[in-house]
Amino acid sequence: MANSSELGSSSSPHLPSAGGLLSASGLKLATLGLILCVSLAGNVLFAWLILKDRHLHRAPYYLLLDLCLADGLRSLACFPFVMLSVRSGAAWPHGLLSCKVLAFLAVLFCFHAAFLLFCVGVTRYMAIAHHRFYAKRMTGWTCLAVICMVWTLSVAMAFPPVLDVGTYKFIREEEQCIFEHRYVKANDTLGFMLMLAAVIAATHLVYIKLLFFIHGHRKMKPAQLVPAISQNWTFHGPGATGQAAANWTAGFGRGPTPPTLVGIRQATHSQIKRLLVLEEFKMEKRLCKMFYMITLLFLLLWSPYIVACYLRVFIKASSIPQVYLTTSVWMTFAQAGVNPILCFIFNKELRVCLRAHFPCCQSIQSTQGTILCDLKSFGM
Repeated sequence: MANSSELGSSSSPHLPSAGGLLSASGLKLATLGLILCVSLAGNVLFAWLILKDRHLHRAPYYLLLDLCLADGLRSLACFPFVMLSVRSGAAWPHGLLSCKVLAFLAVLFCFHAAFLLFCVGVTRYMAIAHHRFYAKRMTGWTCLAVICMVWTLSVAMAFPPVLDVGTYKFIREEEQCIFEHRYVKANDTLGFMLMLAAVIAATHLVYIKLLFFIHGHRKMKPAQLVPAISQNWTFHGPGATGQAAANWTAGFGRGPTPPTLVGIRQATHSQIKRLLVLEEFKMEKRLCKMFYMITLLFLLLWSPYIVACYLRVFIKASSIPQVYLTTSVWMTFAQAGVNPILCFIFNKELRVCLRAHFPCCQSIQSTQGTILCDLKSFGM
């Protein structure tokens, strides 16, 4: 998304040496090849785990599955063409139509990630602040509706430049097909950039509101349903009978019905499941932490590139260092491969599933634990 050079246009009069060009191209190709391999391996592994393990068939993992599949498709569809343009000396060897299609896919996946992370933030807030409503309404079909809405909005944002409302071109400085950003007086892509910034800002506002909610309710402990221990419903002490009756109504009673509760129906398992017990609350908080780290890293990796785009729009004839521009572009590429890594780092449930399906991971963890114990025994 920078000022464009025409396809096959001449380069700057101050050309670097041939050795410098080869070393820079080699570094770019090696870095992008590594990102491509990590992205494909991590996202495919993550998708396989979610589809394979029934314990992960829940709403947050469905949304995360869509995000990782989109990142994998972005790596597979866009990155090989970027590598071809780097090998061709920052030139686009294909036609204008293929450039528009590739730029459409790049913008589509960018807005998809932004919109989906916003929806994930809203669902995380609902899971903590309105858990009963969330547990009742956030089903698999609801997740499918959210995913379809996200893809629809993303297509709506990425498709207008295909019809020349905004411009998709090969940007020589970025070595990719993307938006062409011109000075604000002749610019028709500012609205797209403002929308992207607004969605990212709204996502962080949702997490800030969630943080304030958790801080305001930090002294309130969720209900811990502990069954009473008794023999034939005989209890002693003030309130003991009432506590036993409450436990029985909640579904924890064993044996015959207490005399005072004859005719009252015991709670079913599905009703108990909707209660936010302590372990559920901790699990939702861990998921919130994981999703916010993904959102924060999305902001950190895309911010330098977005700043470069705004500089092109608002500062006429702005001169952005090529090193900064190349680094910022490659940081956006890296975003497609970091999400699975973050998920395995911040989600214990995923690590347990990974060790269950791959015993070699369990042996590696045991070896690491043995080494740490040995170091502690030596006082290190």
